[in-house]
Amino acid sequence: MDEAAWIQQAREGDVGAFGRLVRIYQTPVYNLAYRMLGDRMEAEDAAQETFLRVFQNLARYDPERSFRTWLLSIAAHHCVDLLRRRRPMLPLEEVSLGTMTNDPETALVRQEAREQVQRLLMLLSPTDRVAVTLRYWYDSSYEEIAAVLDTTVSAVKSRLHRARLALAVRLSASRPSPTRSHGETCALKEEADGV
Repeated sequence: MDEAAWIQQAREGDVGAFGRLVRIYQTPVYNLAYRMLGDRMEAEDAAQETFLRVFQNLARYDPERSFRTWLLSIAAHHCVDLLRRRRPMLPLEEVSLGTMTNDPETALVRQEAREQVQRLLMLLSPTDRVAVTLRYWYDSSYEEIAAVLDTTVSAVKSRLHRARLALAVRLSASRPSPTRSHGETCALKEEADGV
């Protein structure tokens, strides 16, 4: 049986069919919520609330539209609502991504990279965070992102471009600058002054 059949059965009240849809989409919904909210427990709650809302609104789902896009749209809007109601920053927690390694140094580097990505994402506006997450974690098309955000494709492209620039600036600002000797610093200053 395929996804379309499960969706139809769920629309007719089949809880088992809806359960199969939850199993298929629970990880993408949780990951989107985590990327948006930055907190593991809050992401779990948001994912549960998303599936509750999806189940309650299945009659409104348009089968001509991608179910995945519709579902992630509900999740994204719920997360944006949560972000509007709370403090700007929450504690950062580890999220399990990628493969596990027995090498502690590699594991530490990966963990630090994940934390830095999450910190940078949390600096974006909620809408930019949705766009970036859908594009680069879920490989969503511009059209799908536009449908989730209820905007135009050109607005999505512009939003993603600005978000990438903001992330690049913040990433370069967070990296330590190379140290220069006193002589190198003086030479650079003289060159800048035209000496």
